Amino acid sequence: MTTAPLADRFSPLDNPAIFDRFGEEPFFPETVTLLRSVRDHDFDTLADLCDDDFGIVDLDVDGSGVPIRSRAEWEDWFRGLFAKLDAAGAETDSIITDYAATRTPYLGFGVLEWVQTLSMGPLEARFTCMATLVWKRTETGWKEARWHASLLSADIPPEMAAAA
Repeated sequence: MTTAPLADRFSPLDNPAIFDRFGEEPFFPETVTLLRSVRDHDFDTLADLCDDDFGIVDLDVDGSGVPIRSRAEWEDWFRGLFAKLDAAGAETDSIITDYAATRTPYLGFGVLEWVQTLSMGPLEARFTCMATLVWKRTETGWKEARWHASLLSADIPPEMAAAA
């Protein structure tokens, strides 16, 4: 599959239809901001929205789970991930397929289903994922307090898998 550079493509995260479908759900705009921050390798926006004082479980570029237990590990993980993607000329994007959430005055949680794409030159891998997000209310607004992602399936071109 050949793909244009992300800067030349329309991102599914910028499609207003996702807000028509899920925009009334609690934390949906924040969840889209999380995904856009990863897409754009925007560490500062991501770090500002995440507290993650309970740690996270994220996915590496090969789809394996990565347990992260502290804020220092979280910062190291994302700085390293973004550097690895930049060095490889890799781009990511997300296609939200389902989302539901609930909110109380101080806590909330959401379940996100999405396809994470990883493009390297003309090759594109697709990872179908599900994440559980825990949100907490802080003095500065709602923050993601826990992210746990699971890989449901992967479609990785053989040439990309061989290069990993």
